[in-house]
Amino acid sequence: MSLRVEAGVEAADGTAYDGLRLRALTKRFASFTAVRGIDLDVPRGSFFALLGPSGCGKTTTLRMVAGLDAPTSGTIELAGKDITGAKPYRRPVNTVFQNYALFPHLDIFENVAFGLRRRKVDGVDKKVAEMLALVELDAQARKKPAQLSGGQQQRVALARALINEPEVLLLDEPLGALDLKLRRSMQIELKRIQMDVGLTFVHVTHDQEEAMTMADTVAVMNGGLIEQMGSPAELYENPRSTFVANFLGQSNLIEGRVTGRSADEVTVDMHGIGVSVPVGRAHTDGQQGWVGIRPEKVLIGDAGSKLDAPGNTIPGGVVSDVSFVGVSTQYLVRMPWGQELMVFAQNTGRDKIFRHGDPVELSWRPEYAFLLDHSQDVRAGAQEDG
Repeated sequence: MSLRVEAGVEAADGTAYDGLRLRALTKRFASFTAVRGIDLDVPRGSFFALLGPSGCGKTTTLRMVAGLDAPTSGTIELAGKDITGAKPYRRPVNTVFQNYALFPHLDIFENVAFGLRRRKVDGVDKKVAEMLALVELDAQARKKPAQLSGGQQQRVALARALINEPEVLLLDEPLGALDLKLRRSMQIELKRIQMDVGLTFVHVTHDQEEAMTMADTVAVMNGGLIEQMGSPAELYENPRSTFVANFLGQSNLIEGRVTGRSADEVTVDMHGIGVSVPVGRAHTDGQQGWVGIRPEKVLIGDAGSKLDAPGNTIPGGVVSDVSFVGVSTQYLVRMPWGQELMVFAQNTGRDKIFRHGDPVELSWRPEYAFLLDHSQDVRAGAQEDG
């Protein structure tokens, strides 16, 4: 059974977009606005993730695409057709939920066949067999859902949705009920299946690792708006807001004053220490900003040592905490201005492990730093989801 489709392109006049398109999509409830006029294009055949903390509007957006919630305003187009007011069963979409929603009295084969049999489609047995092979459950066809593991049940739910050949498959926190080890293996499985069938997957999650592992494009949502959208690497390496910098992994954000701008770089006085940031990673026009650097991009060495990261050297640190986590050693280093910076040093065996109270200096390459608007909350996005 081949579900393979090719990613479409937008026509020159902009009217023939064959993916999922949201325009000014808004959802207001009695006491609050869950989604605030978002615009979004999801290319056909892509794996797209809506990522954000609880209450950010991601699930409400998914429910509007599925037809389970009606938008207050705005439009939803799919494959060039306006489906904003269409009934859920009239939309070429299927949804996979966290709780699987399998029929306990039917075996796996009949669970997957259910939609086809209801529509009286020809060749049901062959199509179901091919779909069970795709999700690697052909040997479990005559078992009941209760006889399968959580990961297997999730694959049954996926097969039951995919066999209907939807234009878009919506995934609402699909791995949330699985334990950590199984969740990670299912992330790989989901991506494999999406690449095999070539359908558009829209995945809603609060798990940063999950979104970054599977998605081609991630839209980070906050307060009903899209904070930033791009590839996982782009969002992580070059965040444009403090929320994205803190929500995706961890960041050191250090107050600084802009002292100069050139065609290539922005120079910043950071508590009396001069640092530079590439123009393409400087996201403020103001005179004040937050200098950002990821903990794994920071090198740590003995005070006065020469570190292999020319350009931004920060002396005067003292180790205030050491955590050995196997693959790396994670430090907190108290700087002369009182702030503690995070440093993640890979345990290659080449470098010493520092102890609490050791004097150190830090360094990072300018091309790894970013600069954010000082008016943004420096704590935004930090530990938002527990």
